[in-house]
Amino acid sequence: MDKAKLHTPDLTKENIEKIAKLFPSCVTEALSEHGKIERKIDFDQLRQELSNHIVEGPQERYRLDWPGKSEALLAANAPIAKTLRPCREESVDFDTTQNLYIEGDNLEALKLLQETYLGQVKMIYIDPPYNTGNDFIYDDDFAESTEEYLEKSKQTDHEEGRLVANTESNGRFHSDWLSMMYSRLKLAKNLLKDNGVIFISMDDSEFSNLRKVCDEVFGETNFYSSFVWRRRTGSMDSVNNVSTDHEYVLCYGKTAHKLRGIPRTFEKYSNPDKDKRGPWILDNLSASKPGGDTYYPIVDPDSGNEFYPPEGRYWPYNSETMQRKIAEKRIIFPKKTDGTPLLKRFKNEAKSLVVPISSLGTDIKSKSANAFITSLNSAGTKEIKELFGSKVFTFPKPLRLFYSLINQSVDDRGIILDFYSGSATTAHAVMQLNAEDGGNRRYIMVQLPEACNEDSEAYKAGYKTIAEIGKERIRRAAKKIREEHPETSENLDLGFRVLKIDSSNLNNIKQTPDQAKQDELDFQIEHIKPDRTPEDLVFQIMLDWGVDLALPIASETIQSKTVYFVGSDAIAACFDAEITEEFVKELAQRQPLRAVFRDSSFNSDTVKINVGEIFKLLSPGTEVKTL
Repeated sequence: MDKAKLHTPDLTKENIEKIAKLFPSCVTEALSEHGKIERKIDFDQLRQELSNHIVEGPQERYRLDWPGKSEALLAANAPIAKTLRPCREESVDFDTTQNLYIEGDNLEALKLLQETYLGQVKMIYIDPPYNTGNDFIYDDDFAESTEEYLEKSKQTDHEEGRLVANTESNGRFHSDWLSMMYSRLKLAKNLLKDNGVIFISMDDSEFSNLRKVCDEVFGETNFYSSFVWRRRTGSMDSVNNVSTDHEYVLCYGKTAHKLRGIPRTFEKYSNPDKDKRGPWILDNLSASKPGGDTYYPIVDPDSGNEFYPPEGRYWPYNSETMQRKIAEKRIIFPKKTDGTPLLKRFKNEAKSLVVPISSLGTDIKSKSANAFITSLNSAGTKEIKELFGSKVFTFPKPLRLFYSLINQSVDDRGIILDFYSGSATTAHAVMQLNAEDGGNRRYIMVQLPEACNEDSEAYKAGYKTIAEIGKERIRRAAKKIREEHPETSENLDLGFRVLKIDSSNLNNIKQTPDQAKQDELDFQIEHIKPDRTPEDLVFQIMLDWGVDLALPIASETIQSKTVYFVGSDAIAACFDAEITEEFVKELAQRQPLRAVFRDSSFNSDTVKINVGEIFKLLSPGTEVKTL
């Protein structure tokens, strides 16, 4: 039931709508006098529409602008006081897996991954909100300064309120969506290898804007393709009698490299006449456009029959070159005069061993030699139902789409990132391909624990958040892969390490002793939060040093102290109290690349001072830090 307006009509708003119908290009989004983004009229543009001469106005330039773009860039660059906390109970094969599932805001996740995976990711795939007027987007807060951001180290990490509906009635409809994408794409680019690529699924709603944003972030010269994917076969209701049955998969590279293409099979080549030049195939001997001396008769030297190019076409060679081809027995003439000569093309003359992939997606039954193979969206729904027994996730992408994307961009190893992972189809596809071809590809999934609607099948099935669905899908997919591929799954990585974004493990102490209150003294003495474990601290150190978050972590006891070794010798961390010089000497003899201690752990100031000297003497290559 609609509520009573209790106010007179907003005539300004109505006038804007009238102008929008007459001159759509004159409606824009701008800051109001109260600092809010609203729909406005671009009066310079309106004056130009109503004038028959050039109207003076702001300097024109080629760029995509929107209110909030500068704030989005600031948000991408601003530091955050966050960390990743391990969650063993939700992980699978925590100690051995190379795969990561990060739960939390993807903007924060991308920032946390910058140090560790800078230039390490081979492929990124994302399926962001489409901005149709019903989707939810991230409500990034651009208002606070960097200092305020850092001072939040004591904040709780509730996710409520991070997603807001971006309805068309919102004055920031396009601006909010663009700001959300801009900051994330800027960070994502840093993670790609030089020959890495990013694939972005999108419909028509923001496709043109997404192209412009990606041109700015990745560069126009690094645009690969807009793959057209037909996602449905039945018509949909439409007010304009157009059924939109397709989506796009936009592809850009970090730099100007290329996709793998489709390997040529040469299966139709043969050598029935035992030609010494090897296997051959008959090919078309005509061209659609003239190129000088390209329309003339050619004569079969055996029969004397004369042939012209097919109607409306031309020979591909001038007469001199054509005579040479005939002499080399490269032209096969038909027996009848109404036939068409053909070219004998040899396998060893192939310019490339691959066929360029088509930008048009087709289903698996396609006969096209260069088809981009996908499935309909209904296949994704069917795959979810097969795993869960019900439709716990709406509109999941089909696995076949991911097989094609991964095969075009990643060899048998490499890191694949999806920071809008949803039901984790990307992770499922990576594991499936590894099982089929013996590859060792890794994945990093990022998903906000977005609450499931209480009326949804997912909620009724016991899944409270989208992240819970994603993690459970990986578990179920792994079980299915083991059953279907028992011969290869024994050594296959079907696990994942769950890491959850949280506030920093360290208290943010800024007060001087005389400023502290009596009940705050304990907080001032111990700068590590009381609810944090040694393993929490290990992962913060891994982030700080940029160490691979999938490295194995083992604990050992040395002189009654617990020491955590990351990747054998990448990091040695001890957070126990009463650290002595004898302990430090024994640890230094292990010669780890890095060593870290709690700042308050040493049993005396002398030991703390001597730690650096001990490592310089026994393990000069070790970098030493304290928390």
